[in-house]
Amino acid sequence: MLGKVTNEQFRMLSGDYNTEQKNVKERIPKVAERIEELQNSISNVTRFIDKAKRYTDITELSGELLNLFIEKIEVGERGERYSRTAEQEIVIHYRDIGVIGAFAEEAEKIAEQRQRQTA
Repeated sequence: MLGKVTNEQFRMLSGDYNTEQKNVKERIPKVAERIEELQNSISNVTRFIDKAKRYTDITELSGELLNLFIEKIEVGERGERYSRTAEQEIVIHYRDIGVIGAFAEEAEKIAEQRQRQTA
Protein backbone atom coordinates (compact mmCIF):
# COMPACT_ATOMS: atom_id res chain seq x y z
CA MET A 1 0.00 0.00 0.00
CA LEU A 2 2.74 2.46 -0.78
CA GLY A 3 1.65 5.89 -1.96
CA LYS A 4 -1.81 5.78 -0.37
CA VAL A 5 -2.85 7.88 2.57
CA THR A 6 -5.36 6.47 4.98
CA ASN A 7 -8.45 8.45 5.88
CA GLU A 8 -7.09 9.00 9.41
CA GLN A 9 -3.77 10.31 8.08
CA PHE A 10 -5.63 12.57 5.64
CA ARG A 11 -7.81 14.03 8.43
CA MET A 12 -4.74 14.64 10.58
CA LEU A 13 -2.77 16.28 7.76
CA SER A 14 -5.80 18.30 6.64
CA GLY A 15 -6.37 19.54 10.19
CA ASP A 16 -2.72 20.60 10.51
CA TYR A 17 -2.89 22.35 7.14
CA ASN A 18 -6.09 24.20 8.04
CA THR A 19 -4.64 25.32 11.38
CA GLU A 20 -1.47 26.56 9.72
CA GLN A 21 -3.46 28.36 7.05
CA LYS A 22 -5.62 30.06 9.71
CA ASN A 23 -2.50 31.19 11.62
CA VAL A 24 -0.93 32.59 8.46
CA LYS A 25 -4.11 34.51 7.58
CA GLU A 26 -4.19 36.01 11.09
CA ARG A 27 -0.56 37.15 10.82
CA ILE A 28 -0.88 38.79 7.38
CA PRO A 29 -2.49 42.07 8.59
CA LYS A 30 0.08 42.46 11.38
CA VAL A 31 2.98 41.86 9.01
CA ALA A 32 1.50 44.23 6.42
CA GLU A 33 1.14 46.92 9.11
CA ARG A 34 4.75 46.43 10.19
CA ILE A 35 5.93 46.68 6.57
CA GLU A 36 4.03 49.96 6.18
CA GLU A 37 5.60 51.32 9.40
CA LEU A 38 9.08 50.43 8.14
CA GLN A 39 8.42 52.02 4.75
CA ASN A 40 7.22 55.22 6.46
CA SER A 41 10.30 55.19 8.65
CA ILE A 42 12.55 54.87 5.62
CA SER A 43 10.86 57.79 3.87
CA ASN A 44 11.12 59.90 7.04
CA VAL A 45 14.83 59.20 7.33
CA THR A 46 15.29 60.02 3.65
CA ARG A 47 13.50 63.37 4.13
CA PHE A 48 15.71 64.16 7.15
CA ILE A 49 18.89 63.29 5.24
CA ASP A 50 17.80 65.45 2.30
CA LYS A 51 17.30 68.39 4.66
CA ALA A 52 20.65 67.76 6.34
CA LYS A 53 22.47 67.69 3.00
CA ARG A 54 21.25 71.23 2.28
CA TYR A 55 22.81 72.50 5.51
CA THR A 56 26.30 70.98 5.61
CA ASP A 57 28.14 74.20 6.44
CA ILE A 58 26.29 75.62 9.44
CA THR A 59 28.21 78.43 11.09
CA GLU A 60 25.45 79.75 13.33
CA LEU A 61 22.46 78.06 14.91
CA SER A 62 19.33 80.02 14.11
CA GLY A 63 15.69 79.66 15.03
CA GLU A 64 14.95 78.66 11.44
CA LEU A 65 17.39 75.74 11.65
CA LEU A 66 16.01 74.64 15.01
CA ASN A 67 12.46 74.66 13.64
CA LEU A 68 13.59 72.80 10.54
CA PHE A 69 15.31 69.94 12.35
CA ILE A 70 13.84 69.75 15.87
CA GLU A 71 10.23 68.98 16.69
CA LYS A 72 10.50 69.31 20.47
CA ILE A 73 12.91 69.12 23.39
CA GLU A 74 11.87 67.48 26.65
CA VAL A 75 13.72 68.45 29.81
CA GLY A 76 13.26 66.14 32.79
CA GLU A 77 13.07 66.98 36.47
CA ARG A 78 16.24 67.49 38.48
CA GLY A 79 17.24 64.80 40.93
CA GLU A 80 17.76 67.47 43.60
CA ARG A 81 15.18 70.19 43.52
CA TYR A 82 17.21 73.41 43.98
CA SER A 83 20.63 72.17 42.92
CA ARG A 84 22.31 73.83 39.94
CA THR A 85 24.56 70.82 39.36
CA ALA A 86 21.94 68.05 39.56
CA GLU A 87 21.59 65.99 36.40
CA GLN A 88 18.56 66.37 34.18
CA GLU A 89 17.45 64.15 31.38
CA ILE A 90 17.11 65.91 28.03
CA VAL A 91 15.44 64.19 25.09
CA ILE A 92 15.53 65.79 21.63
CA HIS A 93 12.80 64.76 19.17
CA TYR A 94 13.98 65.46 15.64
CA ARG A 95 11.50 66.12 12.85
CA ASP A 96 10.83 63.15 10.59
CA ILE A 97 12.98 60.68 12.56
CA GLY A 98 12.11 61.09 16.23
CA VAL A 99 14.61 60.37 18.99
CA ILE A 100 18.10 59.27 17.99
CA GLY A 101 20.47 56.98 19.81
CA ALA A 102 20.49 55.24 23.14
CA PHE A 103 17.68 57.34 24.57
CA ALA A 104 15.13 56.33 21.93
CA GLU A 105 13.73 53.37 23.86
CA GLU A 106 13.84 55.24 27.14
CA ALA A 107 12.08 58.25 25.60
CA GLU A 108 9.29 56.00 24.33
CA LYS A 109 8.83 54.55 27.83
CA ILE A 110 8.71 58.03 29.35
CA ALA A 111 6.14 59.15 26.77
CA GLU A 112 3.98 56.10 27.50
CA GLN A 113 4.17 56.78 31.24
CA ARG A 114 3.12 60.39 30.70
CA GLN A 115 0.20 59.32 28.54
CA ARG A 116 -0.98 56.91 31.25
CA GLN A 117 -0.70 59.64 33.89
CA THR A 118 -2.77 62.10 31.86
CA ALA A 119 -5.40 59.51 30.91
